[in-house]
Amino acid sequence: MRSKAASASTGSTALSRSPRVRLDQPRSDRRRVLPVYDPEAFGRLSERVARFLGTGRFIVYMTLVIIVWVLWNIFAPTHLRFDEYPFIFLTLMLSLQASYAAPLILLAQNRQDDRDRVNLEQDRKQNERSIADTEYLTREIAALRMGLGEVATRDWIRSEFQDLIKEMDERRLFPAESDEGDR
Repeated sequence: MRSKAASASTGSTALSRSPRVRLDQPRSDRRRVLPVYDPEAFGRLSERVARFLGTGRFIVYMTLVIIVWVLWNIFAPTHLRFDEYPFIFLTLMLSLQASYAAPLILLAQNRQDDRDRVNLEQDRKQNERSIADTEYLTREIAALRMGLGEVATRDWIRSEFQDLIKEMDERRLFPAESDEGDR
């Protein structure tokens, strides 16, 4: 009995416990350490970058930047040069550019592969439908030909009449004119 009174006095009742998580309500947003990004938007950006990296314009721009960089660091006054002769900083910048370009190009290629896979699947299904339709039409044409094989055509009827006329002439079913004069 004392334990019930003691628990009531300390306040350890159902109301004082931490609230239970309700499954019928959405969870509250948690703070995230990493930024949230849209993978689709990032993929589209990577495709644009990869498309640009594969153009002649990029090669011309990159060549101009390197030429300006080298000329500046050779002919500029000493106190304005930021990368001396072995051009270590230029090498670092080109390596940095390559280290970002390679994964972006791979991401763009993966997205293109996914699109190609979907298109291939759609083409395969369309081809299957076309083949099924062609087979159906082939069976229908064969059935029509078989049905037409049993139908009397005009030429067939003419040939049958000609055969009958010849047969009647041979049997002399029609009296000849010389036979009529004998009567």
